[in-house]
Amino acid sequence: MRTALCQFTASTDPEENLRAIEALAEQAASEGARLAVFPEAAMARFGIPLGPVAEPLDGPWANGLRDIARRHRLTVVAGMFTPADGGRVANTLLATGPGVEAAYDKIHLYDAFGFSESDTVAPGAKIVTIDVDDVRVGLATCYDVRFPELFRAHADAGAVISVLPASWGAGPGKLAHWELLTRARALDATVWVAAVGQAPPEPDADIEERTKAPTGIGHSALIGPDGSVREQAGTAPGLIVADVDVDEVQRVRRAVAVLDNRRL
Repeated sequence: MRTALCQFTASTDPEENLRAIEALAEQAASEGARLAVFPEAAMARFGIPLGPVAEPLDGPWANGLRDIARRHRLTVVAGMFTPADGGRVANTLLATGPGVEAAYDKIHLYDAFGFSESDTVAPGAKIVTIDVDDVRVGLATCYDVRFPELFRAHADAGAVISVLPASWGAGPGKLAHWELLTRARALDATVWVAAVGQAPPEPDADIEERTKAPTGIGHSALIGPDGSVREQAGTAPGLIVADVDVDEVQRVRRAVAVLDNRRL
């Protein structure tokens, strides 16, 4: 399945971000992609009040994303914010395209490294997969990557690829964490991982310098089910389009049957 990893820097303006998504989706479709994955918080970056930008799944931003997917005849996954109970929002992935309509609310909230996502964001509770051209895809978001059980749940549900939109926090050692964790999740669930991050707001940003709001470090990557990096971006906005070999998952699972060999 031809898959596009669409790395960009979201602004605080949802309409501006839709235009950026449109341009990348058009390019992805022109290169034959069937699935285009955009970062977490593609609707609006972190570091601003989220309540005022949150919209329901039938609101104008979500409908704009649906229009983009329809025009370009591909499935799009992108991060947005939807209203939740108690004055908080949900950190939501909207997946939409031909025969696809689903939403995943981030389960594991980023209460780490001095940031407290749960102050303003309500956690999700449901594991979500979608089918794109008969290929099952699991949905996860950013901090979820630190929890291997979610990716194994994707595999148990029949997924051969997990998509991981993110807006990774900068800081000492955080790039190493990102690279290690994305590869580990692919290897211990024997799935492909399409990890798509926000590019940092400043092109020459020092991603080893800690910032409070997680506004991205780039380095989107496509990881094979054997844990090897097949494609990787740097810090600049850009597009990676690559073929995901669905059959490779079964070959790896026959060689390293970690799912079948589980005891706990």
